[in-house]
Amino acid sequence: MKLKIEKSLPEGKIYAPASKSVAHRALICAGLCEGESVIENISLSQDIEATLNCLKAIGCEVEIRGGAAKIRGIKNFDFIGKEELFCNESGSTLRFFIPVCLLANGPATLKGSEKLISRPLGVYEEICRRQGVEMTVGGDTVELNGKLRADTFEVKGNISSQFISGLMFALPQLEGDSVIKIIPPFESKPYVRMTADMLNKFGVKTEINENEIKIAGSQKYKPRNLAVEGDWSNAAFLFALKEYSDNLEVAGVDENSRQGDKICTDYFKKLKKGYCTLDVTDCPDLAPVLFAFAAVNHGAEFTGTDRLRFKESDRITCMKRELEKFGAELSKGENKVAVSAEGFHKPTQTIFGHNDHRIVMATAFLLMLTGGELDGAEAVRKSYPDFFEQMIKSGVKIDYLKD
Repeated sequence: MKLKIEKSLPEGKIYAPASKSVAHRALICAGLCEGESVIENISLSQDIEATLNCLKAIGCEVEIRGGAAKIRGIKNFDFIGKEELFCNESGSTLRFFIPVCLLANGPATLKGSEKLISRPLGVYEEICRRQGVEMTVGGDTVELNGKLRADTFEVKGNISSQFISGLMFALPQLEGDSVIKIIPPFESKPYVRMTADMLNKFGVKTEINENEIKIAGSQKYKPRNLAVEGDWSNAAFLFALKEYSDNLEVAGVDENSRQGDKICTDYFKKLKKGYCTLDVTDCPDLAPVLFAFAAVNHGAEFTGTDRLRFKESDRITCMKRELEKFGAELSKGENKVAVSAEGFHKPTQTIFGHNDHRIVMATAFLLMLTGGELDGAEAVRKSYPDFFEQMIKSGVKIDYLKD
């Protein structure tokens, strides 16, 4: 999908979409209950649809009505493996469901795009190897055969926290207690605490110490009803625009949220004041919009950037390519990135989204300040399907172009 965006800014009140991170966690917890839960205020992005479809595949009953999901959880684990789990391009879905599938003592198949399956899964491969569980990764498929056992699990803390959260969903269901030992540095800790909070809401207890998580076995998930809070990671694009639009109000997010991405408003203010150094270790999803914001302000140095290479795209390389079209420079170092704001201008070339929803929205923010064309805009369906429709309703001048 190709768009022409004229220099224009949104006005009025825009509500942030429901948090994808919170919704994944709430839906999976509901699926592991014996009983019925209702999860309200979910946004049916491609990633959330992937999680809902995987819940159906493991035997949950799922009914969607009016922005709410009614989930009747799995009664036992015998059904797991009878149907393939299709994760589409959702890293959270894949990494959360692999340990869930290992609650059944039998074969299971998870599928997704080849790009998704090529993303690192070594943490689980090593665990399976050590426990004598078969795990085969290739093409668009992950094949599993065997059952997870309670144990002490060592996980590097500088890789995706999704591996830790995935284990946290499954370990309470095992016989025997388990411990997850985090090899420092423990990055993205806010996401792990978000998982622990959600487990607690469904009656499952965990104990998080500095670099260790203790999880008692033989726990039961208890059904409950809850509403998903607004998403700070996607609201960040709205707050970036708010810094340039006095008449824009961003609503629907919780100032007291556990989401680490709520730091975005503080980071935008620092970037507007002058060149600064910002750490994105605990908020990697903010990196594309922070790079873009730095490019149009005073520039900045960002640390904790290594994992950006393993997202929906290599976000460092792709943002470098697109920022250069605006006259800005991005240079890579060891676990850091520097963005220069000198020479920023309206692009004369089409901007590409690289099939990455966050790059699309980050560059769309810049195009609202300069004008220009954006190709690959459909990638927003992954997390924020009505982003451009909201922008148009709020006064941004956007035309859909024929391919």
